[in-house]
Amino acid sequence: MGFARTCSVALVGVEGVVVEVQADLEPGVAAFTLVGLPDKSLTESRDRVRAAVVNSGAAWPSKKLTVGLSPASVPKSGSGFDLAVAAAVLGAAERIDPRVLAEIVMIGELGLDGRVRPVRGILPAVLAAADAGYEQVVVPDSAVPEASLVPGVSVLGVRSLRQLIAVLTDEPVPDEEPVPGEIRPDPFLAGLALPGMGLGTGMVTGEHAPDLAHVAGQQVARAALEVAAAGRHHVFFKGPPGAGKTMLAERLPGLLPELSRQESLEVTAVHSVAGMLPPGHPLVDRPPYCSPHHSATMASLVGGGTGLPRPGAVSLAHHGVLFLDEAAEFHSSVLDALRQPLESGHVVIARAAGILRMPARFLMVLAANPCPCGRHGTAGDVCECRPSSIKRYRARLSGPLMDRVDLRVTVEPVARQELLRLHTGAEPSAAVADRVRAARERAARRFDGLPWRTNSEVPGHELRTRWHVRPGALVKAELDLDRGLLTARGLDRVLRVAWTLADLAGRDRPSANDVNLALELRTGVRRGAVLEGIAP
Repeated sequence: MGFARTCSVALVGVEGVVVEVQADLEPGVAAFTLVGLPDKSLTESRDRVRAAVVNSGAAWPSKKLTVGLSPASVPKSGSGFDLAVAAAVLGAAERIDPRVLAEIVMIGELGLDGRVRPVRGILPAVLAAADAGYEQVVVPDSAVPEASLVPGVSVLGVRSLRQLIAVLTDEPVPDEEPVPGEIRPDPFLAGLALPGMGLGTGMVTGEHAPDLAHVAGQQVARAALEVAAAGRHHVFFKGPPGAGKTMLAERLPGLLPELSRQESLEVTAVHSVAGMLPPGHPLVDRPPYCSPHHSATMASLVGGGTGLPRPGAVSLAHHGVLFLDEAAEFHSSVLDALRQPLESGHVVIARAAGILRMPARFLMVLAANPCPCGRHGTAGDVCECRPSSIKRYRARLSGPLMDRVDLRVTVEPVARQELLRLHTGAEPSAAVADRVRAARERAARRFDGLPWRTNSEVPGHELRTRWHVRPGALVKAELDLDRGLLTARGLDRVLRVAWTLADLAGRDRPSANDVNLALELRTGVRRGAVLEGIAP
């Protein structure tokens, strides 16, 4: 009788659970039994592991073989257990010393020829192993850069099972040629932008990245983008087709500061689980941009799928931008599903297989036409929509959802003079990004020692009691509250925007002009405010 054990990691949402892989050999009819709540792809590992072991030059044991995955109560899915199962079997067969395997975590899929292929979720898996106290991890060679992001863990990259056997038995390590193109994005969330790269939305990086200097006119909308980036406030652009709503939204990621180390790890973990990390970029250091089509289902937007849920667009946009173009064309129930993550910064998904909590702190940008034909209220065009059609169209954006949107801007068509002017003098994104960075640093100093980093995160009670605006600055906001034009949540959001405007202008606290401008940006009603402190 032979027994060996090693470890692997089961992913539950975007978090990992260390799983002990045990192999037991007993006399009897040759059979291979896998227990411990495996899913279909994990059950099929029996055939992959057997073929990989034989094709790696090792003998397959002709005995009764039982492989157990403990804890048995945790559902396990995917092919990432293959490498650990093969090592445990070889340890039970005494091809590898079982004592060597006990303190190693192994993650990787095996091909029938014994090659080790990458799997989703390497980063959160290695993080879980480090949190559990393990110091040695074996991963596919192509996943070493991603696994090495976790400090305090020794990472061994292997290209084949033959190499792993040689390393663990102190034999000469054979050379293995890499297989070209063995890393591919997971097609499960096809249609969403590739995080950090903007593929699927027309966005590119580097010198060809979208720049605000290319936007003609739209001074109010440009100012709203700057405020949104500085305080992480949600934005709604309403205007006719061709006015520049999408063009403006695509330039918002370029105004956001680079992610901190902790934020980068959180974003990378989500994208790793989704299988959407671009090859050669193991760490996402720029805010992601996600723009799903308006036909997206609720599962693709907030997360879901068969078995254990997987990250949706709101999680892929964590610490980045979620742009919903043609927002009124989304199903109303899909849009209303955003209300909870907009407030809490995470999404809780309950399924028969379990309840998962996934991060979803994103900056939302909505864009919609004023009516189904898009010409309502535009000069020179006659709207052909019936009043009832316009009412139904606008009702798809529910009141509770819109109450969570801080900035609501009407994007007017660009005048001929502005569009055809050769030298507009419009500010580039880099200049605006510098002001955004300075405003965020000013807010961070104010929140030093507190759990918040941007104005949009501060609870309303704390904002009203801990930090005070200038005397008399809230007169018009209080009148709107008394008249029912503002809700209590709306007043708190006006205060948050006012503090962001003060941060951009370098003031220690908001003035009456800041509050009135925040009211204008929320309601669209003129309050006599001017865009001071924000360069035109």
